[in-house]
Amino acid sequence: MKFGLQLASSLYQEWRFYYIDYDELKHQLKHGLQNNDFNEQHEAAFVETLERELEKVTAFRNIKGDELTRRVQHCEAVVDSILQSEDVDESRFARVEDEIRRITMEVTELSKYIRLNYSGFLKILKKHDKHTAFMLKPTFMVRMNARSFYKQSFDALILRLSKLFDTVRTGGKRSQENANAGASQQNFVRRTTKYWVHPDNVTEVKCIILKYLPVLVFSAKGKKEPDPAITSIYFDNDSFDLYLGRLEKSEGAEAIRLRWYGNMDQTEIFVERKTHREDWTGEQSVKSRFPIKEKYVNDYLAGKYDYEQSIQKMRQKGAKDEKELQHLKELSEQVLQSVTEKKLHPAVRTFYNRTAFQLPGDARVRISLDTELTMIREDNEDHPRSGNNWRRMDVGTTAPFDNIPADDVCHFPYAVLEVKLQTQAGAEAPKWVEELINSHLVEEVPKFSKFIHGIATLLENRVSLLPFWLPQMDKDIRKTAPSDWRSVEWSSVGGASSRESSMERGRNGRRVAKHRDADQDSVEVIVEQPEEEDEHESDERSPLLRMKPRASSSRSSRKERPFTWSGGFGNLFKNRDGEASSSSQRNGSPAPRKRIALPVRVEPKVFFANERTFLSWLHFCIVLGGLALGLLNFGDRVGQISGLVFTLVAMLFMVYALFLYQWRAHKIRNRDAGPYDDRVGPTVLVVVLFFAVMINFWLKFGEHA
Repeated sequence: MKFGLQLASSLYQEWRFYYIDYDELKHQLKHGLQNNDFNEQHEAAFVETLERELEKVTAFRNIKGDELTRRVQHCEAVVDSILQSEDVDESRFARVEDEIRRITMEVTELSKYIRLNYSGFLKILKKHDKHTAFMLKPTFMVRMNARSFYKQSFDALILRLSKLFDTVRTGGKRSQENANAGASQQNFVRRTTKYWVHPDNVTEVKCIILKYLPVLVFSAKGKKEPDPAITSIYFDNDSFDLYLGRLEKSEGAEAIRLRWYGNMDQTEIFVERKTHREDWTGEQSVKSRFPIKEKYVNDYLAGKYDYEQSIQKMRQKGAKDEKELQHLKELSEQVLQSVTEKKLHPAVRTFYNRTAFQLPGDARVRISLDTELTMIREDNEDHPRSGNNWRRMDVGTTAPFDNIPADDVCHFPYAVLEVKLQTQAGAEAPKWVEELINSHLVEEVPKFSKFIHGIATLLENRVSLLPFWLPQMDKDIRKTAPSDWRSVEWSSVGGASSRESSMERGRNGRRVAKHRDADQDSVEVIVEQPEEEDEHESDERSPLLRMKPRASSSRSSRKERPFTWSGGFGNLFKNRDGEASSSSQRNGSPAPRKRIALPVRVEPKVFFANERTFLSWLHFCIVLGGLALGLLNFGDRVGQISGLVFTLVAMLFMVYALFLYQWRAHKIRNRDAGPYDDRVGPTVLVVVLFFAVMINFWLKFGEHA
């Protein structure tokens, strides 16, 4: 779709006079180029019009942004007055909620307004420089940067709206004991799926979620202001055993990382280990971690620091019971053993800003949105980076990390949406969650992993196996919104109140009990089913793209690659000019010798089928053995000889059945491509059984002769 048509179909009608007049600017270009005489007068007129449009857009963005801020302040004042009154008026809460919904929708529209206008300026500048002899884009971009209408973030406003929504949902009665719940939630079972969100849709996705879930604020210790930055240092060895194990989903595959929240000044580091478990083991994938002071990290990894010292300090503070302390000690010893035996060292760093949504004390639904995702090399392969330290010191926690070489950094083009639902029997996802994940705003990516993507892109020349999503990085994930999408969103204003949302009540209509969160220092054991959460796992039972009807998409008109599956992973990233993004150019398609790791799930029924085949063989052996015992015990001399032969044949069949069962089980566990049939064994058994029967006939008829 040409940009002019896209702009006309996407603009918000009430603001239509404040958008860039793209058609007028294009008309000026065409008029000046009619006789190939686009001169300085035409250029001056064009620049004047462009400046006027920039002023108009910037002024409207500032005025509208200030208006929304004042309206939020007014709502906060009204809510405070309602809460301070002796008798809380539910109708006043409903009216305030209606206004908050309107503000939220306008924040979404303003975000779209900014992106559309920014794209419009880039498009018209590119068209101008292409068809005229004047180079305007470099100088005009300086003027745009001075206005910076497109750089302002809505995160602070969204956080305030989230608090307002949460207050009107609960009537201000929720306990504040979990208000600053962070990453310490533990011992929960969840089904996790991951999605990519295009930057154009990030604000809209946030505004949809905050209507139902409040923002879960991550506050680092000693910091009053929340810091959404999360940084992780992943470890691996020169053979990339951990990378391959996680990519192939090998049983017992580990991922070891060191993580901290906030800036580089944080003194508390979390050492985390994730262990993958297959369903056939009867165990569940587990994530566990323990805290350690930053000044002790290098000595700990070198085996010079005894973690028992930290255990003693925790014991003196009385922060944990003996069972937890013992678990921390065992975990620290196991992680150190893995680091030492596997010769692990820093490999790649991931950085992102996380916005988490969750009802305090209710872990049934937790959604996180990671933006500004960046992967950075930490290895010392071609030149020192982290050196003898456990992390690089030339990298901070402020994107876009322009101070480091381009070959050391990979900027991921999308935000990563992670939806975690409890998998308890009978639990169902709320309707609004289903609508969100089946909308045009997100693209499902099973098993997406930041660690795997970082290794595969930054160290591609050193690995032989690549994740399945990497060859699709040059396609656009944006899908055309349904024609009635905006009207559907606005229809929620004044509609059913989110205070009666299903998220706030259990299935029996009673409010969900609130539980006190564990202290942030506590060991975190996250048990998930069927796969792990966070950067590494996604529910394998989910299809590559959900089969439920989605928004109509233009992907069907595009030529798909043979690699794309049915319904496939179409339309991954291209930039606004239709060209491959810098990230896709960097990553490119994998070399012909590279293998792609496809998401494969071994269902438990496969193991059951193997067991049934084994039992069928045993059933035949029992029948044959019973016949042989009958001949041995009650037959004549010929019958006893035949019984002995049939006994040996039955024992041979049992040994073969056991061997076949173990052989197939081993291939299934290792996800061997096959074949799984044995063409030699059954033939040999048939021949042996045939000769056993022939011997019986020969002896019997020889006796009569």
